[in-house]
Amino acid sequence: MRNFIQINNLPIRYKLITHFLIISIIPIICLGLLINWTVKRVVEEQVNQNTLQLISKVNETFEFYLNNMQRVTYFISFNDRIQEFFNQDGQGQIETNEFEIQRYLRNFTTLLPEVAGVLVVNSSGEYVSNELYAPGIEDLTEESWYKEAVENKGIFKMIGQPKDRHLASLVSYKNDEVVSGVRAVIDPISQEVLGVILIDLKVRTVAETLVDVRLGKTGYLTVIDEHSRPIYQPNDPLVDTIPNEWLEGKRSGTFSKEVQSQQLQFIYQKSPYSNWTTVGVFPTEESIFEIREIQFYLVIFVFIILLFGIPVSYFLSNSISKPIGQLMKFMRKAEGGELGVRYTEKRDDEIGMLGRSFNKMIKQINELLRLTERHERQKREAEFRSLQANINPHFLYNTLDTIQWMARKQKAIDIAEVVESLAKLFRIGLSKGRDMIPLDKEIEHIESYLKIQQTRYREKLQYQIEVDESVSSLYVLKFILQPLVENAIYHGIKERRGPGQIIVSAQQNNKILRLTIQDNGAGMPESRLHEIRAALRDAVRRTENQGEVKDKKGYGILNVQARIVLAFGDRYGITIESKEKVGTTLELVLPILEEDIGWEEERKKHA
Repeated sequence: MRNFIQINNLPIRYKLITHFLIISIIPIICLGLLINWTVKRVVEEQVNQNTLQLISKVNETFEFYLNNMQRVTYFISFNDRIQEFFNQDGQGQIETNEFEIQRYLRNFTTLLPEVAGVLVVNSSGEYVSNELYAPGIEDLTEESWYKEAVENKGIFKMIGQPKDRHLASLVSYKNDEVVSGVRAVIDPISQEVLGVILIDLKVRTVAETLVDVRLGKTGYLTVIDEHSRPIYQPNDPLVDTIPNEWLEGKRSGTFSKEVQSQQLQFIYQKSPYSNWTTVGVFPTEESIFEIREIQFYLVIFVFIILLFGIPVSYFLSNSISKPIGQLMKFMRKAEGGELGVRYTEKRDDEIGMLGRSFNKMIKQINELLRLTERHERQKREAEFRSLQANINPHFLYNTLDTIQWMARKQKAIDIAEVVESLAKLFRIGLSKGRDMIPLDKEIEHIESYLKIQQTRYREKLQYQIEVDESVSSLYVLKFILQPLVENAIYHGIKERRGPGQIIVSAQQNNKILRLTIQDNGAGMPESRLHEIRAALRDAVRRTENQGEVKDKKGYGILNVQARIVLAFGDRYGITIESKEKVGTTLELVLPILEEDIGWEEERKKHA
């Protein structure tokens, strides 16, 4: 906190320089880090994606060749002479034209250059081939490749490069120059194995697909079988063997390994058809080189921005702080009482506007000083005149009491009662300037008013006041009953033929104070009742704009309604019921206030 206060005490020029540097340096650094992270991620993803697409194309080529080999096995198994060869009993009882079968098989090696040789073996161990032969006398049904074909139950299977098989090739293909596929021929009725067809694929075909593929400068593609044995591997590979443990049993993925103190990146994808895995291998630093080049240009860009940012920040901060400093000097002079200073620099920016406002403020201060001096003289004169014309309210009360005493002395009891009621009316009406008074004081006020009016109207006006003692100490707004009682007299009782009666009552119901004024006067028609109800709903606005209250007869009730609503809210106020030639009933709904302070709290609650 202390350090923050010290920063606030720095001159505005240093704050602006720091601010401009921060808003230029931090975003540039953050932008550089974001671009660096994004470029690195995008380049790596792009390299991985392109390599996987390349591997997918290579796998598609492999699968094309392997599908051809599978179709060849089906074509061979459907040949009539091959069927006769499979069905002979092994004792030569059915003579098979081996020459015809060899010529038939040779057609496939001629039409499909990727096929190195085809060997057909029946269940008796006899075989026919165009390129392959078994030196010596061997039972080929005991060969591992024959047993794998039988276990696969007629489904073509790639078994990889030949290993420990007793077969030779007329073309002298080495074991690492071919890969073999086998398929057992099953009798569809008895489900017995009739024989096995073995077909060799030249590795050179695989090599021709991969030899021109380069990943970066020294990267390459290699193919391994499900036992991690290489199907194809270029000369001088970066890694001799790729164990299956590295691939983690997944179909595709990427990983990094350190091999012979060199970090290598591996991207692989396994062919579901052949179970071969094509792996891309390349040094990690080859993909990082492009990223480093981008990072180099990014660092240069950030450096150039900062090189220009520092002098620009200084210039901008100085252009803002210098005129502020000048304006501050003028303000200090004005603070010292030198009100003749003026800001003279011509600027159209905010500082220029502030300077013009300063000049205007100084001018207004001078005018206010002169005006204050004149008002002080007028105030002293007004106080003198007010002192001469002032009448103390206590003098008025004492005078009325003197008149009352004199009337009683002269046996004029009716005059004494009227004067006494008038004195109470003034005293409660003033109430020492308070807005809230106890209900019993308000009832005393209205009773004094009714006594005066009864003196005037005599037998024509009768009244009755019914107030529960439990509510007499509650506080209400001052002077809310007299306007309503006056309306009841002048617009109700006065218009009635014969004597009339007014009943004023107060009671508490459901935490609500209800004051009721009921008369049996002339009442009012339904149309007039609707007009007054509508006016009560809009009493606040109508009383604020007194020009809208065209009917002065309703102003008293609207004024009381507006005071209640403004004090306590819309849920409180006046309701009216009236019937022509029957009378009118007004009900005031007020909150329960046991203290004067409760009125302020109630008003805040409904504000």
